[in-house]
Amino acid sequence: MTITLSDQDKNTLRIAAYGAVTLMTAAGAAGKPREIATHGSIALGAATGLIGHVLADYPKVKDLTGKSVAEIAGRVLPALTAAMNLLKQQDPAEAGNFRSAVLIAVETAQMPQGRPSPAAAAMARKITEALDATGAAAADSGTVAEAAAEQDRPELRKAIEEIVDSGFVGVSLRVNDERGKWVGSAGVAELGGAAKPPVNGHVRIGSVTKTFTATVVLQLVAEGRIELDAPAADYLPEFGLDERITVRMLLQHTSGLFNFTGEVYDDGSIVHGIPVPYGTTGKEWVDNRFRTYRPEELVRLALSKPPRFEPGTGWSYSATNYVLARLLIEKVTGHSLAQEMQRLILGPLGLSGTVVPDASPEIPEPYAHAYYRYEDAGEQKTVDITRQNPSWISTGGDMISTTQDLHTFISALLGGKLLPAGLLAEMCTPRPTGIPNMDYGLGVFVLTTDDGGTVISHNGAAVGHAALMYATPDGRKTLTAALNCVDDADLSIAAAFQTAQRRLLNEVFGGGQVDPAQPTG
Repeated sequence: MTITLSDQDKNTLRIAAYGAVTLMTAAGAAGKPREIATHGSIALGAATGLIGHVLADYPKVKDLTGKSVAEIAGRVLPALTAAMNLLKQQDPAEAGNFRSAVLIAVETAQMPQGRPSPAAAAMARKITEALDATGAAAADSGTVAEAAAEQDRPELRKAIEEIVDSGFVGVSLRVNDERGKWVGSAGVAELGGAAKPPVNGHVRIGSVTKTFTATVVLQLVAEGRIELDAPAADYLPEFGLDERITVRMLLQHTSGLFNFTGEVYDDGSIVHGIPVPYGTTGKEWVDNRFRTYRPEELVRLALSKPPRFEPGTGWSYSATNYVLARLLIEKVTGHSLAQEMQRLILGPLGLSGTVVPDASPEIPEPYAHAYYRYEDAGEQKTVDITRQNPSWISTGGDMISTTQDLHTFISALLGGKLLPAGLLAEMCTPRPTGIPNMDYGLGVFVLTTDDGGTVISHNGAAVGHAALMYATPDGRKTLTAALNCVDDADLSIAAAFQTAQRRLLNEVFGGGQVDPAQPTG
């Protein structure tokens, strides 16, 4: 394939590649900066083919000298994405060569440090993410790579634009199907800004956390450390759980346990749990959004309330089940959930953009902002709540991820890479929920589309952020999305959220019901 690069294009490639080495030098400055830079540059100089010829001319990057790490990153990371975009448009093989050359240089740059510092490791991860964030704008580099798609999918572009028009601040979408891969975004990343949401930005994924957690429990079942039909009380005797509640019932939402975020009963009555962003406790939640709750505290609050039904006799979506699942994982392994998640899922699949935050309010860059609108003394206020302590929802919905990582996860899960065939089949075996065409397995919804097909799903929302994750049962076709919005106590965005899910599901899978996961997880 013939590839034509302008002088500006070539300069973008050089700035991106050698800028990545500069970033590693700055991040690892506590080591041996000169050696770091030398090793990385030598590695780039060894690149072959077209990319090798382009990188042979060392770029003029004197304007990066003396800059802070943040300033360098602000120029170089978008340039890396822009470089990948312009190469992919002409020759994907050369894009692969460029990506490999940069990653080899990054790895080589860390050699003089011995064991890389946390800062250097974090910077290497950001460089990798920038290389893989095809379609992100590269305004700071002087080259704009607007085309996120590797193909033209106007129906998907129209769908996400309609979602923004319905009231969302922004949306990013990733589709992998028989036509290939498509990624794109619409709207803005920040109120008052002009930049679109990053196509592979970090987002609080809400109830999608449950699918990750259920997978870890089932992996421990496969290891012989947990019995799926054993009483949960056998593992967590300190809570005095009903002996009839099994581990399976926790994952299946058939335990009947009160949801610590509160319950709405069939007669319309409401029993409150902890303060949540919705209903009458919205102002209290926003004022205390950095408070830390421990999982044991949430469970004990739930157990102080009457259950909805006898164990195994009904279905009711309750975050309490998944906080107990977390505590069960930690009890049988002696490790934190984050450690087990890293051992069993994140590490093996290379999910570098996925975080189990516990009580940390931080979210890695890049990200689209989340907002909350509330009334204070008769005045409407809108606040940025991107930073919040997610321990209030805990394993009911606290994780952070990206659309790429969600695609990789659900594709690998349903493709049989994480669970033995028997346990995967149990995970996806539907149990009636009472909702038409929407059943629940163990940590996943099993949907029936309008044309009679089956889709495995779990979506979630986490106050101003939302994530969608759908796949065919074999994991070969996936849809993952990240949305940001202005949330409020009245759940004003809820109808648009349901419509957005349905719009995308119809477009990619041919219709069907949507996952009703509550915005509180």
